[in-house]
Amino acid sequence: MKKHSARVAPLGSYSTQVLTCPVSEGEDGSECHADALGSEASEDSRSYQTCTLTLLKVLGGLLVVLCISSSWVGTTQVIKLTFHSFSCPFFISWFSSNWNILFFPIYYSVHVLTTRDKQTPIQKFRECSKLFGEDGMTLKQFVKRTAPFSILWTLTNYLYLLALKKLTATDVSALYCCHKAFVFLLSWIVLKDRFMGVRIVAAIMAITGIVMMAYADGFHGDSFVGVALAVGSASHRLSTRCCLRCSWQCKPGGGGSLPLHMGVFNLLFISCVPLILYLTRVEHWGSLSALPWGYLCGLAGLWLVFNILVHVGVVLTYPILISIGTLLSVPGNAAVDVLKHEVIFSVVRLAATCIICMGFLLLLLPEEWDSVTLRFLANLADKKSEDHGEELTDSSVNGRSRSRANGVVSIPWHEREIHVGPETHFSVLRQVS
Repeated sequence: MKKHSARVAPLGSYSTQVLTCPVSEGEDGSECHADALGSEASEDSRSYQTCTLTLLKVLGGLLVVLCISSSWVGTTQVIKLTFHSFSCPFFISWFSSNWNILFFPIYYSVHVLTTRDKQTPIQKFRECSKLFGEDGMTLKQFVKRTAPFSILWTLTNYLYLLALKKLTATDVSALYCCHKAFVFLLSWIVLKDRFMGVRIVAAIMAITGIVMMAYADGFHGDSFVGVALAVGSASHRLSTRCCLRCSWQCKPGGGGSLPLHMGVFNLLFISCVPLILYLTRVEHWGSLSALPWGYLCGLAGLWLVFNILVHVGVVLTYPILISIGTLLSVPGNAAVDVLKHEVIFSVVRLAATCIICMGFLLLLLPEEWDSVTLRFLANLADKKSEDHGEELTDSSVNGRSRSRANGVVSIPWHEREIHVGPETHFSVLRQVS
């Protein structure tokens, strides 16, 4: 039987390779054609699944961004409300940090609802404690790995609360975003990371915003102290992130079990500090029944939700969306301050806030943003040139068709054109022939 080769080209959006298969008359040709159609259908289904997963991940990330910004705005505003009747920042920070122990019950409940191979609570707790070594968690390893991070975390929250007593929620949330610039400067100077000019510009913008914020009311009074406290909170956030990167994320289960171990360490070892402050009359609580438990529990719950979303959102969606959620807390707090508290922002404070936010956005650019931008512009220029060439081709074809319709034909002859029409002399036609 005579056999020949049939070339079957798949869709251009998937591959440019040509599939070759022997085809014969009868059943062999139909089977090969069916295999080709089946491969194309499988590629279509895989592409559809990939697009669906990407879309779901983006939508989930947008939902996480909205929840993160809302929880952080709620936390900041509830802190401001709590200070009206209870002005003990360290006790508030300690009480809120203890709620991180609830991270494990929530984490285990999600595990039971989403997985088929369910583990017991003890097994899941051992899995979360793998960062302490294969032998399990010991008191020495627990203190060694948890103490630095927990202490830095407590200082970060305490300075943040002190700054909220001096400044508005918008100013403090904007200054808190400067920790990104500090992280880049430390990584570039100490860790010898890649130099990026745009991030240097962003760091300069962040420092400029800090100076402008301090200059808004003059370099004196509560404004300057509040700016210093907010910058100190951002600096401790930088140290916390470095500690997390070096000591926790290199171990399995470190990032996910972080709030749990932090809450346990806070309850066991830091509980003596609020008691000392109470006995020395630095922070006087009064009777336990007089405490604003509604505000305290609401604040602690919102802070717990924020911590869970930050640690889980990094796994479920893109990490850049978590940073965007933190940045969106600045306009959220500004809206609440203007509408509810009737805060009037000066031009200097508004400009400083905008500069800090712009610098934060510049710091979110990826390392290869310049090459990606140049590649995109080159592709755009190539597309425009192709479209222009197609327009010239179409115009030339249309011109020729119109010339033929009018009875005029262009004939090249010795690099010259002789236009032949109905009125052309017969001698010229004989020369052309």
